Order: sequence, then C-alpha cells, then structure tokens
Amino acid sequence: MKNKYETIFNKLVQLIQKGQYTAGQTLPSEHDLCSQFNTSRETIRKALNLLSQNGYIQKVRGKGSVVLDRNKFKFPVSGLTSFKELADQMGQEFRTNVHELTLVKGAEDVCRQLNCEKNTLLWRLVRSREISGERIILDKDYIREDLIPSLTKEEAERSLYDYIERDLGLEISFAKKEIVVEAVTEEDEAFLDLNGHQQVVVIRSYVYLSDTTAFQFTESRHRPDKFQFVDFARRNKV
Repeated sequence: MKNKYETIFNKLVQLIQKGQYTAGQTLPSEHDLCSQFNTSRETIRKALNLLSQNGYIQKVRGKGSVVLDRNKFKFPVSGLTSFKELADQMGQEFRTNVHELTLVKGAEDVCRQLNCEKNTLLWRLVRSREISGERIILDKDYIREDLIPSLTKEEAERSLYDYIERDLGLEISFAKKEIVVEAVTEEDEAFLDLNGHQQVVVIRSYVYLSDTTAFQFTESRHRPDKFQFVDFARRNKV
C-alpha cells in the first residue's frame, strides 16, 4: 500500500503531465495543498521533495515550487563540445554576447594550473549564451596569449574553438573538468536570466592541445533548470 505522500506525488505528476501546471508556473502553496489533499504539511513536503528529486519542480526562494521543463538540454559532461556545436546539434536558435575581452596578467592560480609563468599574458573572455532568447550560460575564460596571440570579439561571438582549430591550425585534444553547485554571484545576476534561481551548476575545465599543453581555463555557469548533465560509462572488471 502506498504512503499518502506517494499518492499525492503521483497525482501532481499527472497534473503536470496533462498540462494543468506548465513549465515556469508555480504549484499551489503548501497551505493550499494541505487543504486540497486534506493532509498535513509534513506529508505535502514529502510529496514536494519527491517531485524535486525526480526533476518535476525546483524550489525557489520567494516563489515556491516552480514546475520545470522536462525537455532539458542534454549537456555532455565527458565531451569537449563548443557551445555553437551543442546549439547546432539541438537545432536551437542561439546567440553569444561578449561582455569582456581583455589582456590580463598576474592571475597566479590560473597560471599555475596552466603551467605558465605568473606574468604570462592571458585573454580574459566573459560571454553569456542565449538559447531561445534566454541567457542561461555564463562562460568565463582565461586563454594563454602566447599560444593564442590574436583574438577578436567577432571570433569569440562566432566560435572560439572553430577559430583556434581552423584559423590557427591548432588541435584541441582533451580537458580536465570538475562540476559543483554554487550560489549565484553578482556577475550571474548581471549577465544571466536567473528566473529566481539562487544556485547555478558550475563546470570548471582546463583544456589541452594535442601536445598536452594547457592553454585555457573555463568557468562555465549554467542555470540549473535548463540542463541535464549526461555521461556514458562502461564497467570494466578488474
């Protein structure tokens, strides 16, 4: 026999699937749901937690339980795919906005990870990514100027990897990545359409050329309701 919160969970799933609650809408308050289902707040919270765990809602401070779009963009964690390539694969309208393109030096932590001297000049590139008119990714890049001596706003808007591989003749080979969830920053608030979200999914990557030279550090900040981070794993017995 199902617990009452599971019954409520299934009922709310049916309502979402039938379109009574659509993506971006907010479910009734916990108080209203208690009255609707004639149950306790604890039972409602268990049902809402189950909805959240299964990707149907996102609890947003100040708004409540926001229904998520189940048709999220699948972002390949283990791949090394440019934003333009990803958008093309999804058949989505996209746009890149360049907010900053400057030469800096003295970024010691980045230089240490890129295995270059601390006074090495680095391109600092800040871009927001739009899909269907919403800015849902903020990319912050540091790129070694001694390896990529020329970089323009137009090339950064079009496709950085395409420029590096096609125009400069370099071969991008692999990356080391870490994925974390962090609170939004002032930069996120300035350059992303957060839609009330208080956290973003952050992928930090160190990208290498085919000769194993690290040339780029990227911090890519994603609005959490728009992406599924996917991978393929095969078990190898030892």
